[in-house]
Amino acid sequence: MGGKILVGTSSWADPGFVKEWYPPKLAARERLPWYAQRFEYVELNSSFYAVPDRNTVHKWVKETPDGFVFDVKVHRLLSRHSAQIESLPPDLRDGAPTTGRGRVQLTGDLETALAQRLVEETAPLADAGKLGSYLVQLTPAFSPRHSLEELDNLIDVLKPHRVAVELRNRNWVSDKRREDTLRWFADRNVTFVEVDAPPDDHFSIMPSGLDAVTTDSLAYLRLHGRNSDGYLKGKSVAERFGWRYDDDELEEVAGRVAGLAERAGEVHVAFNNNRGDDAPTAAQRFRALLGQAPAGDEQLSL
Repeated sequence: MGGKILVGTSSWADPGFVKEWYPPKLAARERLPWYAQRFEYVELNSSFYAVPDRNTVHKWVKETPDGFVFDVKVHRLLSRHSAQIESLPPDLRDGAPTTGRGRVQLTGDLETALAQRLVEETAPLADAGKLGSYLVQLTPAFSPRHSLEELDNLIDVLKPHRVAVELRNRNWVSDKRREDTLRWFADRNVTFVEVDAPPDDHFSIMPSGLDAVTTDSLAYLRLHGRNSDGYLKGKSVAERFGWRYDDDELEEVAGRVAGLAERAGEVHVAFNNNRGDDAPTAAQRFRALLGQAPAGDEQLSL
């Protein structure tokens, strides 16, 4: 028997979902329960922009069935993206160093405090057995000019929970660096996030099909669509990640996922092709392909 495969999307509240996938006039408070009737898993995207409040997290726990799983994106500052001071919890803003443009400069103390706050506020998920992992989605600017050891403090704060790291600079897995990069993941028991991405060798697009499993407990695949021009030049999420996966492409992904499930106890498959209803529709079709379509749900043909 292979590892358990959980399929979902990289958000449940994307504007395109609201416009094209959820039933018309469905109240915002009803979206997560409706989503959780169709999937067993989701990425929490809002935590990339602000640390969620514990009371809100408690509500998410109550709105989802037993066994439902959330992967939590860490705050954008922790994943080395630009962040404005307003994105920090109010009590962490005082004394936080900023540039002249109001962008926060990450220090070791601020990293520790912000990561600890994220763990504290999302503790209801862990307490309910619904926390899958913390997802660190790095900026493409985090290149091998840096050292992966710069992430060690963040990893230490997030543990003992599972941590998954998505690199966004393909130079980390060039022929001469790949072995050292994957060793860093394996030595720290951190999940290397695999991707399905556009077929382009631009430095900001990670190669598809690497499928390195660096922990026994979790493998992770994020699907970004295959539109090279949109990914590199798009100004919006819809332009960058818009893609309708066809039957052959989903079959190809299923083969990769099956291989991952042979080497990890659990596989998370997150559709991030967020344009309109592209992601939830593809995820539902993929679940049907795996024989996971929930009872009573429409069987979407492949």
